[in-house]
Amino acid sequence: MLSPLITIGEDIISADSLNQLTETADTIRRSEAATTLTADKSNLLDLERNTGFSLMTILRGLLGMLTLIGIAFLFSTNRKAVNWKVVLIGLTLQLSLAIGVLYVPFIQYFFEFVGKLFVLVLDFTKAGTEFLFKSFSSNSIEMALQNFAVQILPTIIFFSALTSLLFYLGIIQKVVKGMAWVMTKLMNLSGAESLSVAGNIFLGQTEAPLMIKAYLSKMNKSEILLVMIGGMATLAGGVLAVYISFLGGDDPAQRLLFAKHLLTASVMAAPGAIVVSKILVPQGEKIDKTIEVSKDQIGSNVLDAISNGTTEGLKLAVNVAAMLLVFIAFIALFNYVTIYIGNLAGINENIASFTNGKYNELSLQFMLGYLFSPVMWMIGVHANDITLLGRLLGEKVIMTEFIGYVSLSELKMANAFTDPKSIIMATYMLCGFANFASIGIQIGGIGSLAPNQRVLLSKYGLLALLGGTLASLLSATIVGMLIG
Repeated sequence: MLSPLITIGEDIISADSLNQLTETADTIRRSEAATTLTADKSNLLDLERNTGFSLMTILRGLLGMLTLIGIAFLFSTNRKAVNWKVVLIGLTLQLSLAIGVLYVPFIQYFFEFVGKLFVLVLDFTKAGTEFLFKSFSSNSIEMALQNFAVQILPTIIFFSALTSLLFYLGIIQKVVKGMAWVMTKLMNLSGAESLSVAGNIFLGQTEAPLMIKAYLSKMNKSEILLVMIGGMATLAGGVLAVYISFLGGDDPAQRLLFAKHLLTASVMAAPGAIVVSKILVPQGEKIDKTIEVSKDQIGSNVLDAISNGTTEGLKLAVNVAAMLLVFIAFIALFNYVTIYIGNLAGINENIASFTNGKYNELSLQFMLGYLFSPVMWMIGVHANDITLLGRLLGEKVIMTEFIGYVSLSELKMANAFTDPKSIIMATYMLCGFANFASIGIQIGGIGSLAPNQRVLLSKYGLLALLGGTLASLLSATIVGMLIG
């Protein structure tokens, strides 16, 4: 049987030939996409191997640090009482951690080892996911984002159960107590607030205060604010693993790269939170340096601890899914209105040329990008990328860091950044729960542990949001300065 013929201009080709041409074109497009993604990976890995800094990057970094410290000082409740020694020690700790991760082999190996453990957790989670949802499973990050509920949310559930088990066994408490002892000695903190900040490196903003719930009702203003900022400036282990999956995709080297940087970002945020908190509300009262972890256990035995962790993880996963659904829907609603206005006013057609193709319409992303772009320039972001990182910061603060990391992964896959350093800086900048929703979470969560502090928690909500944001920006500034 003859193949049907299709006429194009003066040429006649068969449908079979047309199919072959279409398949060839698709193959070329896939090849080009793979080449772009490979180049993007190569740029990041080269950046990791060839880190270095110059006088200009140091000056830009110092400008950024002074700007952020200046903003905190501007909002301080008692500028004369600021202990600049504590501020200097905190900044030195952040700087030392960044130098260690980027340049010191022993520290690099340590963070890479811990990063490999996080990557291993992702592999363990995938085994359970494939058992339940085999037809939806895929190693591709594109498919993972499409099948978010199947590929991403189970990581939160498993990691929550694992954290609960480690807490029951007392492992997390021992690590946290050791870190709290160091911070208490170096930075003149009370034992309770140092325990809370150290705990936030591994636990969420409402779980870490459980370790100090006996002290919460007696804490002063400066201590309460640090508990709040510590929760907003760091990330819990469960979502940390999710962001590794977002940014690393199915590439082992990239997974390890982002695992190391995300873990470092959460650790660096702890001294950063102390620095900002003690500028915003300086410590002016006598403190108790006793370091005593609450004896409360999550569960009566191992199985009960795993069960409780699984239940809490499921609640968190459902909450994340619902929150993303609502916020993304509201973004779509907002953009529908603003784009319509942009069309009526004739603005949209000029935005593409004005932004060199980064934005095409009067959207929320466009507004946030330009609103926060001056801050991005101050902290050392490449001039071509400041509106993209400004957008990410706005999405994190107004919505959640989840939205920010989803956008970062999409921009990274689209090869939208001029400088690969911007991706690393964004990874640090987005690290933390500093968003408006967290204010309510902390008032409800910490307030239930210490009802007498609920009014103070409400009063300091916006200040804690500012502090958590500044702490993450400090980490991004320092890392950007050292990468060069």
